[in-house]
Amino acid sequence: MPNLNELHRYAREIFDHALASVDPRTAVRQAISVNGPIVDIGEARLEVSSRPVYAIAIGKAAHSMAIGLEEVLGQTLIAGVISAPEPFASNRWESYTGGHPLPDESSLAAAQATFALLDQANAESAVVIFLISGGGSAMLEWPSSDEISLADLRLANQLLVTCGARIAEINSVRRAFSAVKGGGLARRAPRAQSFTLIVSDTNPGDEASVASGPTLSPPADAPDAVDVIQRYQLQDVLPQSILKAVEQSRPDRATGTHQVLLDNWSAVQAAAAKARELGFPATTAQDICEQPIEEGCDLLLSRIRQTTCLISGGEFSCPVRGHGLGGRNLETALRCAIKLDRETEHFVLLSAGTDGIDGNSPAAGAIADETTVKRAAAIGLDAHEFLARSDSYSFFQPLNDMILTGPTGTNVRDIRIFLRSS
Repeated sequence: MPNLNELHRYAREIFDHALASVDPRTAVRQAISVNGPIVDIGEARLEVSSRPVYAIAIGKAAHSMAIGLEEVLGQTLIAGVISAPEPFASNRWESYTGGHPLPDESSLAAAQATFALLDQANAESAVVIFLISGGGSAMLEWPSSDEISLADLRLANQLLVTCGARIAEINSVRRAFSAVKGGGLARRAPRAQSFTLIVSDTNPGDEASVASGPTLSPPADAPDAVDVIQRYQLQDVLPQSILKAVEQSRPDRATGTHQVLLDNWSAVQAAAAKARELGFPATTAQDICEQPIEEGCDLLLSRIRQTTCLISGGEFSCPVRGHGLGGRNLETALRCAIKLDRETEHFVLLSAGTDGIDGNSPAAGAIADETTVKRAAAIGLDAHEFLARSDSYSFFQPLNDMILTGPTGTNVRDIRIFLRSS
């Protein structure tokens, strides 16, 4: 029977393996085949002997994807625009450090550079390869109306990501006031031949929501933006310019083909495979995914009692109640630690984001067990007080139980690894 230290080590080993399995650079290289003037991407065949090839890369995986694209295309790639968490050093790419989680001046500049390149591609009937990953919603943005200021964009996004709405609901509203999202980039260059490669931070089949779908039409069953605003009582707090744009929004169809390279299920499956290699009869819980965080934690706790290894992914919705540091993964760990306080068995939960950042904290997440609350109390920390002010990072930091990876160059949502001694 593994002891507590061993369970901690196994949980981290499983997480690290899952993270390594979703490397966008490798995935891009594997997805593209070059044979002289022919470039095959997925089921698409692009003839590039007489047409320039351009690229647009946005999101947390933009760097890794851009490197993979350069490695496989070489001199065939003429130029690109990239908006990512960090500057990108390449003479082929016009690089921007777009804002996240809220758009900023650099996000707007990246959009203008992208529009210019797409206008050129359209005039030349060029080939455009889009590299899209989560986080791109903020890193490249332009409003649908001149009445919408950057301050309006930032406030709208802040309200949306903290109101407790699901990502599909948030994206429905974002699309309605954006000239980029919901296929906006693809529609900018109708004469170009485009293909989109996606590292997905959304549910399977919902790739149109990655970065709010800058090259893809919204799904037919997407939530209505007006309904979302009313459901979360945002009509009295959103800027009037945003409300007006949402009311006047009329979605247009976008053309082009795409392929999902990596998604949350890729990481979950890799985690389960590693757990089984370590001797755990791993169970994957696809249904524990996007619940409100309290409900999701209760499901995890009830399900782990039926097995010794439970792995789930997705993103719990996590309303912010205070001004502390942390995000849904740190709060998941804190909530579970509180519930495990009186257990006599060994339980270990690791909850972390594959992008390496959880909410407004520098951690990817945290690891908790049945001793967490007692160890915290011994140094004067009250778990309930930290939970009440959304300050889970400050709770776990002195315990040295945070998961610190730094930016990972990928983004396929969260991974939760729950182990129990048997």
